[in-house]
Amino acid sequence: MRHLPANWSSALLVCAKCSRKLDGGFGRKGKAPLAKALRKHLKLKKGRKAAAGIVEVRCLGVCPKGAVTVVNGAESRDWLLVPAGADLNEVAAALKL
Repeated sequence: MRHLPANWSSALLVCAKCSRKLDGGFGRKGKAPLAKALRKHLKLKKGRKAAAGIVEVRCLGVCPKGAVTVVNGAESRDWLLVPAGADLNEVAAALKL
């Protein structure tokens, strides 16, 4: 086995199925998926050299109506349901980014 370093302070798991059901709902125009809008809002790059990782996963199994399920890997006991159109500053603060 080989270890590969990453600069991530935390890893966010964003449910892709919830995002797809909303058909966007975030960002300035309200058309971007949550993962993309958060990455742009926090000025994060993709990959392991970013300050934090935002990873879309298939399904987290919660499936809320009108919201996206997000898990901060550093605090995996507390899941967040982010409603469509939520303020990204509030989302980042709730996820402790």
